[in-house]
Amino acid sequence: MSILKDILYKVNINAVVGNTNIVVNAIDFDSRNIVKNDVFVAVVGTVTDGHKYIDIAIKQGAKAVICEVLPNDLIEKVTYIEVDNSNKALAIMASNYYDTPSENLQLVGVTGTNGKTTVTTLLYQLFKNAGYKVGLLSTVKILIDDVEYKATHTTPDSLTINKYLKMMNDVGVEFCFMEVSSHGIHQSRTEGLKFKGGVFTNLSHDHLDYHKTFAEYRDVKKLFFDGLDKQAFAISNTDDKSGLVMLQNTAAKQYTYALKGYADYKAQILENEFSGLLLSIDGSEVWTRLIGNFNAYNVLAIYATAELLGLEKVEILRLISELQSVSGRFQYVVSDEKITAIVDYAHTPDALKNVLETINSIRTKNESLITVVGCGGDRDKTKRPKMAHIASELSTKVIFTSDNPRSEIPERIIDDMEKGVAPQNFKKTLSIVDRKQAIKTACQLAETNDIILIAGKGHETYQEIKGKRFDFDDYSIVQELLILMQK
Repeated sequence: MSILKDILYKVNINAVVGNTNIVVNAIDFDSRNIVKNDVFVAVVGTVTDGHKYIDIAIKQGAKAVICEVLPNDLIEKVTYIEVDNSNKALAIMASNYYDTPSENLQLVGVTGTNGKTTVTTLLYQLFKNAGYKVGLLSTVKILIDDVEYKATHTTPDSLTINKYLKMMNDVGVEFCFMEVSSHGIHQSRTEGLKFKGGVFTNLSHDHLDYHKTFAEYRDVKKLFFDGLDKQAFAISNTDDKSGLVMLQNTAAKQYTYALKGYADYKAQILENEFSGLLLSIDGSEVWTRLIGNFNAYNVLAIYATAELLGLEKVEILRLISELQSVSGRFQYVVSDEKITAIVDYAHTPDALKNVLETINSIRTKNESLITVVGCGGDRDKTKRPKMAHIASELSTKVIFTSDNPRSEIPERIIDDMEKGVAPQNFKKTLSIVDRKQAIKTACQLAETNDIILIAGKGHETYQEIKGKRFDFDDYSIVQELLILMQK
């Protein structure tokens, strides 16, 4: 139970109808969850407008309504609060309702197109191995010290975020690492949270179905850093062309990291093999099981963050050498015939290019590189031909297949992809709609020492087709197929 006026603290209010000095039960933005004495927040979403459900919420017992537009018919004994932005109001109220849990944590947000899951998960792993109680809010999972919860969004809704942060407070978690998506920033899900620091990984082509232009996508990411206060730190990858843009208006203490240009934190790749990377970071050598140039950036971001959070440099390097790779991120299995199958989440043009270039930089070129790749349905269509172009340019053979077609017809998604294949690469490509059959075909085509890349789904253990989710795990399937081929 809470007093309404207390959970409205710091909310920008335009008008109040009724009494705010009342006891309320819980907050929710889904009218179906409302019970007696709850507060209903009418959120304007991408699919539906919560204002349509105000009457239903009141019938179910809502005692107060937060909205951007007051209803024409106001119900007596119900308090109405008019705000400019109900998403922002919800986030601030959620923080107040759960006793501002972010203020009791060293909370670090990681944003960028690629690398968010790897950086947050490995920071969790590193600080856990250092002996701390740690929290994680990621695409793959939510962890409260040792307890795991299922993740459904890159950045959960603001009520869910604060609920988990409060649970972290309750068990004495000291550090929390959180993925911060452009959707989450745009929808104000992180409003009201106190961040100790922010990390920018990189920016490339993604989510343009939602943001419309690359400039808008970049500027939304930048809002996260604009919101950091002067007690926080902001770390940015300045080898990325958007790296310095992120730091332009932030009040936070600014730090940079890079492999190529001048930066506060520098690294150099000394060795790059399938077994891992040998790096020189600020003059000290460290071996890591992580693979590829893109992971060199991730390791450097982890090193910088850990150092700014107070760990000793020698201890950080030791902990980096113990890190295990993240599920679905360059995860590989080698068959008895020495066929290497790699599963990676690469679902953007830049991520796919990074993974393929990494494989090509390590392999001897005497073996074939067979890529299995698709694109998701109901998402940014403009990246489909780009991904197909990259795959066909940088692979020996490419099999176009389904990813998560969702409500779209898989064949049409593949048609969109094929438009990006250059004429000289036509003979390299096959199209097999059934993803398992595509993976099986790749395994049948592969010979000793060949490499198979299965891109796009990574850690996901399902395939979404026509609104339904079916069990599907790229890594388990290719592992099973390679074992069967050995018999």
